[in-house]
Amino acid sequence: MTEGKQVASVDEGHARPRGLDDKTVEALGELSKALETIHRVRGHLYSAHQLVGGADLTLDRVVMLLREAGHDEVADRVEHELLGRNVLPGRWTFQIVEEFDDGYYAAFQEIERGARERLAGGRRHIYEAEMKQRRRTHGMPGHEATPEA
Repeated sequence: MTEGKQVASVDEGHARPRGLDDKTVEALGELSKALETIHRVRGHLYSAHQLVGGADLTLDRVVMLLREAGHDEVADRVEHELLGRNVLPGRWTFQIVEEFDDGYYAAFQEIERGARERLAGGRRHIYEAEMKQRRRTHGMPGHEATPEA
């Protein structure tokens, strides 16, 4: 592949715009890969949010059982020091998720989208589409370029 050379893609929607060089396609592919990692991070944050919330709600039963068993001092400590406690200074997990979504996550998405629009006419996954075209066995079942092919 050389600068300016039109490279085969699986379909027109993922075709490299004329004049787009290999380094730029690779950079956009890496930026997309990094964004996909951040999508996974976001999912993990939501998992942590739900897990911590579930654990906190379980503490209600813990307090009740400890009181029923006559362990009021331990129950008091769980109830007053742990139940409803911030996981970070001043923050429950919903606040962490919101700050992440509105800050880093939103900025990452906007910068990735802006780079694609500026450099590749907004097209996504050019690098992957070209890789698919190179790696698939043309004419072999299960190796079609698109669902319509």
